[in-house]
Amino acid sequence: MFKKLIFVLAILLTALNLAIPAGASDAKSDLHPMYRDDDDNLTADPPLDPNEWKNPDTLVFADAPVVDVVEYKDIFADFLDFLSQKTGKKIEYRVLETNSDGIEDMRAGRLHLASFSTGATCYAVNLAGYVPIAVKGDEKSFQGYQLIVLVRNDSPIKELQDLKGKKVAHASPTSNSGHIAPVALFPQEGITPGEDYEVVFSGNHEKSIIGVGNGEYDAACVASSLFERVVSVGNVKESNYRVVWESSKFPTSSFGYAHDLHPDLVEKIQEAFFEYRFTPIMIKAFGGMDRFFPITYLKDEKFIRLIASVGGEKFDEEGLQKMAEVEKKALKSKK
Repeated sequence: MFKKLIFVLAILLTALNLAIPAGASDAKSDLHPMYRDDDDNLTADPPLDPNEWKNPDTLVFADAPVVDVVEYKDIFADFLDFLSQKTGKKIEYRVLETNSDGIEDMRAGRLHLASFSTGATCYAVNLAGYVPIAVKGDEKSFQGYQLIVLVRNDSPIKELQDLKGKKVAHASPTSNSGHIAPVALFPQEGITPGEDYEVVFSGNHEKSIIGVGNGEYDAACVASSLFERVVSVGNVKESNYRVVWESSKFPTSSFGYAHDLHPDLVEKIQEAFFEYRFTPIMIKAFGGMDRFFPITYLKDEKFIRLIASVGGEKFDEEGLQKMAEVEKKALKSKK
């Protein structure tokens, strides 16, 4: 059934591409009214008034709250030095407690550069004027991952339908593989999250994985790349787990900038991202990827938007408020 859904979506994408003239938008812009999209690329344009272009002495760069299995500040240190040299700016690095915090900070002008998870990227684009430009990758393509459903190796669960009546960990409301994709795709397989099984937000993928291993959850919806990373640093043993279902490939977390940065500064930021090559510690941490691979929101996040549409997900103010409430509750529980 899943393959049938992918086939139908592929036909839909092909039809859209054939029906839309070259250079035209293939989707409706859902940007907040405060932003413009005159070039129809679904991301916010720079302000018309040059006086509104920002060129701060210090650029604030924030990393998404995806996992905490490694010290990301150390991993990104060399790149941040390179970014500082290219832009002539000081770089302030921090890790977001929640995705909703990052979206609010960028919208308020407190955040200039960021990495958002796949699911949160769409919220950031629509509501914070975020412009994604890159995903970790190699010479040929961007890094991707699959939504996988993990269970303990000794679990009686053999297939997706066996999740009925069980407790299943979802990472967070903004996580594509950890929530949005399961909500959109699982009903096509005859099982509905929240109805056929209990959804428990763990806070992030690592907690979902470890929770399954400890018997806290019967199963977990996680990104395959993050499971591989947790295994690689020795937090869990791969042999203790089993995959009972997997999806097709999604792009990983995006990297980008606030739409209202000065165009000259944006050019330097883009040069820094695309000229830089990862250090050995970064290559190891990021699954063999060695660079930031260029992407566009219009083209490369298209399947993500379709998945969200199938699941009824809307990246609007109401969705952001709900996301913030759930994230704050999960954070309070964690603390």
